[in-house]
Amino acid sequence: MRWRLPYADPLLLPLVFLLNGLGLSMIYRLDQADRLASANLQMMWLGASVVVFCGVVVLLRDHRVLQRYTYLWFLAGFLLLLTPLVPGLGKESHGARIWIRLGSFSFQPAEIAKIVLSIAFASYLVEKRDVLATAGRRFLGIDFPRARDLGPIGVVWVFSLIILMFEKDLGTTLLFFGLFVAMLYVATERPSWAILGVVMVGALGVVGYSMFDHVQTRFSSWLNPFSDYDKNLQVISAQFGFAWGGLFGTGWGLGHPYLTPLSKNDFIGAALGEELGLFGLYAVVMLFGIIVARVLRAALGSNEPFGKLLATGLAFAFALQVFVITGGITRLLPLTGLTTPFVSQGGSSLISNYIMLALMLAITHQVRRPQAEAPAGEFASLSARPPRPSPRYQPQPRSPAPTRHAPTPPRSARPSRWEWTTPPCPIRSPRPTPAPGRRTSHERPHPQSLHRRHGHVLGPDAQLDLRLPLPQ
Repeated sequence: MRWRLPYADPLLLPLVFLLNGLGLSMIYRLDQADRLASANLQMMWLGASVVVFCGVVVLLRDHRVLQRYTYLWFLAGFLLLLTPLVPGLGKESHGARIWIRLGSFSFQPAEIAKIVLSIAFASYLVEKRDVLATAGRRFLGIDFPRARDLGPIGVVWVFSLIILMFEKDLGTTLLFFGLFVAMLYVATERPSWAILGVVMVGALGVVGYSMFDHVQTRFSSWLNPFSDYDKNLQVISAQFGFAWGGLFGTGWGLGHPYLTPLSKNDFIGAALGEELGLFGLYAVVMLFGIIVARVLRAALGSNEPFGKLLATGLAFAFALQVFVITGGITRLLPLTGLTTPFVSQGGSSLISNYIMLALMLAITHQVRRPQAEAPAGEFASLSARPPRPSPRYQPQPRSPAPTRHAPTPPRSARPSRWEWTTPPCPIRSPRPTPAPGRRTSHERPHPQSLHRRHGHVLGPDAQLDLRLPLPQ
C-alpha cells in the first residue's frame, strides 16, 4: 500500500480488516457448536482474497484506464450473470439458481458481475449523460425524460426481469437494477430517473411475487412470520435471538446463535446481534457506514467524471447490499439471500469485496494525491486541477503615441486580444471629408473602455476623430 498507493484513504483497509476479523471470529465460535471446520476454509479464502487484492493494487495504479473498454465490460458482466443458466454448470440452492460448481468448489458469479457492471455503467454514463439529462414532458413539477431516452433503463429492466424469471433470485435483481438507477440519477441529477426506477423496482417485485413460490414465502416471513413455523423457521429463530440478546447481548460465546439456520452465511448478523446485542449490531453497521462515507467523500473530491461515477457506484452497491441483508434479518425488508460483506462465510463474496476495496483505494489515492506530484502522462489533464484564471487584461508598458498617419502594422505584429495597448493609429470615419465651409465637430477623447475595430485595439489614450457634418 505505501509503495503503490501511498495517498489512499487510511481508514478503509483497517476498517475492512476489523470487519473481516469479527466475522472470522464468529464463524470459529459457531464451529464449536456444530464441530465443523468452516473457519479454516474461510481462512483459505481470506488468503486467496488478499493475493487477488495485492494483484489489483499492483497492476491497476490508475483506475481511468478502465474507461476504455465500455462495451467489453457490459459483455463480461452480462455473461457472468447468465453463467448459472448453463446446463451442467449452474447449481440451484434454496430456490435460486445463482451458483456455478467447479469441481468441489462453488462460486457465485453475480458477486464479480456487480463490480464489472459498476465499471461499465460509469463509463457509459460519462459518454451519454448529456443526452440522458435532456428534459422531456413536465408532470407535477418534475421534468421526465423523453421517450426515446428510455432505451438504456428499459434494456437493464428487461435483463433484470430475465434474471428474476430464470435464476429466481430477487436479491441479485434488486442489486443490479438499483445500482444502475442510482448511478443514472447521480450522472444526470434528475429526480425523474429515481422515480421511474422505484416504480420499475415495484413492478419487478410484483412479477416475482406472482410467479415464484419462494418469493411468496419470503414476503410471508416478512409480514407474518408466525403464520407458518416450519417455512419461516429462519426468521423466527433470528427474532428469538435478538430478543434473548437484548440491547447489550448475552456475551461472546454465551448465546445460542447456532440454532438459527445458515447462521454463518446469510444470518451471521443475527448471531452478532444475539451475543453483542443490538448496540453491538448497530456498531457493526456504523463501520459499514464509515466505509461508504469515506468513498463518497472521495467521489465528491474527484475532478474527473469517470472516477466520480465509479466511486459512487461502488459505494452504493456496497451500501445497498448491507442495507438489504440487515433489513432482511431484522424484518425491515423481505429476506433476499445476499451476504454481509467481509463478515459472512463465502469465498466468492470475500474475493469480490476485496477487489472492490482495491478499486476504492485506487480512486481515493488519485483524489488525495498532491497535484504537484501527478504524473504527466495520458491522463494528466484529467487528474490536474484547472489553473487559477488570470486577470482578463494584462497591462503592458505604454509606448509613445504613433504618428497620425502611421501605416497599419502587419497581422503578426498586431496585439493579442488580451493585451491593453495604445492604438497604432487613430481610426477615421469612413464618411468622405465635407466640403469647405461646412462646420465639423471637434475631436473628443475616446471613452475609458476597450473597443475593437478593423483589427485595432483602442486604449484609454486613443483619440477618435469623428468628422460628421452638423446641420446648418
